[in-house]
Amino acid sequence: MSTQTAAGRTLPAAGRILPRALPGATVLQILPTLANDHAGRAAVDLASALLRSGARALVASGGGRLVGELQARGGEWMQVPGATLNPMRLMANSRKLAEIVTRERVDILHAYSGPTAWAARAAAREAGALLVTSYFGSPLPGMGAAAFYQSALARGARVLVDSEYAAGLIAERHNVPLGRMVVIPRSIDTERFERPTISATRIAVLRHGWQIRPGVRVVFVPGRLSAAKGQINVVDAARILVNGGLRGVAFAIAQTEDSDAEYARALTKRIEAQGLGGLFRRIGHCSDMPASYGVGDMVVLPVTEPSTFSRIAIEAQSMERPVIASALGVLNEAVLAPPNVAESERTGWLVKPSDPVELAQAIASVLALDGDARQALAQRTRRFAEQFGPDHVSAATLAVYTSLLEAKS
Repeated sequence: MSTQTAAGRTLPAAGRILPRALPGATVLQILPTLANDHAGRAAVDLASALLRSGARALVASGGGRLVGELQARGGEWMQVPGATLNPMRLMANSRKLAEIVTRERVDILHAYSGPTAWAARAAAREAGALLVTSYFGSPLPGMGAAAFYQSALARGARVLVDSEYAAGLIAERHNVPLGRMVVIPRSIDTERFERPTISATRIAVLRHGWQIRPGVRVVFVPGRLSAAKGQINVVDAARILVNGGLRGVAFAIAQTEDSDAEYARALTKRIEAQGLGGLFRRIGHCSDMPASYGVGDMVVLPVTEPSTFSRIAIEAQSMERPVIASALGVLNEAVLAPPNVAESERTGWLVKPSDPVELAQAIASVLALDGDARQALAQRTRRFAEQFGPDHVSAATLAVYTSLLEAKS
């Protein structure tokens, strides 16, 4: 039998000796489905990194679009249906996982969702393996089944979280020692979001479609239209800038397919009431996000509610674009700005939420940069975003695995 420490770490079963390093170790990742989403992509990228390190990479899931890619890269897939909250099915999953762990001599289980973490925790305890979890997002409210199973994500020997902000929320909700959590953000495809790879034709096509004349600079505001995203604050900031003599600038507001229709109407009314119809472009859903960032001279995220991760902020910086964002949640980490860092390390501007005056000042600061300053800023944003590339994120996760194996051997 295995035992568990006060810190929640699973000890090997009697007679089980774990390897001291990754070469020769076996890692089993478990997730509901191997879909083409952030969890599925992370699992496939991590499997590739494990194989390069000399470890064996297994993935258990209920199927998904990325199964073929995993196998093509050399990873091994096992079917374990994980997309369920049914206790009986989860108990069956746990038994099946325990059999796999014993048969395949799995050293580390890595779970990506609450239900899979619940099943994997029992299997790890029974078979004497180590449990790592990826706790995406923030704790769910209430005491329902989803929240109950999510709490299992906080029980790993190491809990991988999106950000320092997320770590604070998780520690408070689940009473997890900060020392058991490791900040490893979700990765982005830095090769796809790389400015030199975006052709001038792609950008020109978008500018034409957005009805932006040559020479006009663009303030790009992407994201779901909703009160939580705060796009109305950009309208008020634009009015301030126009009153101060702003010319030759267009504001492009994108939206996702699940945008709030009522808020969208309110936004239109605000633009009309401020007499800014000629400056704003409502461009709808963007299917070519790399080129969309390329059209913008800056990206604005005027959110009014905090989040634990901001893909847009990192993608924009990967595309060498400065980000102006509300100083809320993860954006305090995803955008480097004084006083959090020195001016020489700045990648964007952080402003008070729902403060159009500060927002207008930040936009004006970006527009006022000369060529050399813009180039230096672009280099810093790209360099910062590269830390979120798949190779960097996978390497950080492998380092967690290695530290656990060294500590338990």
